[in-house]
Amino acid sequence: MAEQNSQSDTSDDGTDAHKITARNVNVFYDDKQAIDDVSIDVDMENVTAFIGPSGCGKSTFLRTINRMNDTIPSARVEGEIKLDGKDIYDPSMDVVQLRARVGMVFQKPNPFPKSIYDNIAYGPNIHGLAANKAELDIIVERSLQRAGLWNEVKDRLSDSGTALSGGQQQRLCIARAIAVDPEVILMDEPCSALDPIATAKIEELIHELRGKYAIIIVTHNMQQAARVSQRTAFFHLGNLVEFGVTSDIFTNPQKTRTQDYITGRYG
Repeated sequence: MAEQNSQSDTSDDGTDAHKITARNVNVFYDDKQAIDDVSIDVDMENVTAFIGPSGCGKSTFLRTINRMNDTIPSARVEGEIKLDGKDIYDPSMDVVQLRARVGMVFQKPNPFPKSIYDNIAYGPNIHGLAANKAELDIIVERSLQRAGLWNEVKDRLSDSGTALSGGQQQRLCIARAIAVDPEVILMDEPCSALDPIATAKIEELIHELRGKYAIIIVTHNMQQAARVSQRTAFFHLGNLVEFGVTSDIFTNPQKTRTQDYITGRYG
């Protein structure tokens, strides 16, 4: 059983006060257990960081929140994950709609081999979010504005997204996620392939997006977690060891394993 500080706020009428609530989540790949009895809550007001050594389960757990593990035949998820109080693993859940509501930005920027404009327009077109070209233009501009990229690309929207720099490509991918009006954005090591200047721009963007979306970032960089998040979850060997206010996790951790990781004794 995992040792953890789980926050469980419930309103007076018994409904969940959090955007995402996960309870007793286990993930298996065939017979190997990758996540062991994890419970955690994520809200809109705070950026939540998942930290821990490589192979500790943080990315695996992140992928349960938009059912990306469904794409792996050997994967099996047990437990309960709710988005706005609805179980995302319920058979009636439309996975395509779920992934529109829960966007994902990956470790390596992965723009489509299309124009900058078409990268952003793709999702809104698929989901029928624009009735005409004028509405689509508005969505594209708004998404690029929110991703802090509009001023850099507004005069070359017909250029290929793959021609942008690495940092610009990652912001394009964030703009692409934003374009379908998600409620949650998952970021899996979004800066690990970027230089320090591009990383700073992504971190600044995360600050700007806070409160507009529930944001979870997986990072191996503890300094980054301290800079961008207000809540931090420390994973180790598939367990959620500790979860709480970021400043407390880094300055006054409650668990020995957290203390050892933070101070560099392992990981």
